[in-house]
Amino acid sequence: MPELPEVETVMRGLAPVMQGQVIAQAHVNRPDLRWPFPPQMAQRLTGQTVLELRRRSKYILMDLSGGETLLVHLGMSGRMLISGDPLGRFVHTHPAPAKHDHVVFDMANKARVTFNDPRRFGAMDLMSTAQGEEHPLLKQIGPEPFGNAFNETYLCAMLTGRKMPIKTALLDQKIIAGLGNIYVCEALFRAGISPLCRAADLSQARVAALVPVIRQVLHEAIEAGGSSLRDFRQADGELGYFQHNFAVYGREGEVCSSDGCAGLISRVVQSGRSSFYCDQCQR
Repeated sequence: MPELPEVETVMRGLAPVMQGQVIAQAHVNRPDLRWPFPPQMAQRLTGQTVLELRRRSKYILMDLSGGETLLVHLGMSGRMLISGDPLGRFVHTHPAPAKHDHVVFDMANKARVTFNDPRRFGAMDLMSTAQGEEHPLLKQIGPEPFGNAFNETYLCAMLTGRKMPIKTALLDQKIIAGLGNIYVCEALFRAGISPLCRAADLSQARVAALVPVIRQVLHEAIEAGGSSLRDFRQADGELGYFQHNFAVYGREGEVCSSDGCAGLISRVVQSGRSSFYCDQCQR
């Protein structure tokens, strides 16, 4: 499942060819993905100017001139790919339609953006821009990790008294937006905190130290174009590269990369997700 860096990477790739541009024609090639599409979605998108592209947690939000916002969730295998880009940064010719091209945006500037999703776990919905934060998928999401609301005081307060493992707490989207399994594993390693440690047992100093670490891991991942493990591609079709920088994720049985540590990376399943960590470096 794409996490914050992957979604941010896709959003940034789409912005140059969609933001400020008119959707000349939208094509919706099936009635649903994970859930049914909203009624008359193609007609509601066609002719709209994309005022702004932004991200909230793991969702891409496309604000439209008609007062609606298109919410896009990539799901397990969803990709938004660009062709015919007039800026000359992507493939110029439009590829032949593919089996899993479910939604296609033909832009007035001759670019085409195709939402391709073989597993159909992605989703799209249209909502009022003014009431967007009340959408069921957004209304309970916590602060963005790069925003001012996510700080040491906030995180300490949110974790006080919580008996769940710190790994589980950081994956809770009500506490912090956009974090997923990969980047929580990497952040906990850098902070020297075991994923098995109860959130309530961590000192305020250790919790506070997590805030800049989380931001740094996410920043580095965005700069690397995200992590490509299976289906993820950037908007130009390229892979992300942060997976080459993993210190623990997916490295079960390998020697820890910390200087002077001879420990091996362990894996444990927590709430159905694999946690990777070094039991020598992380306490």
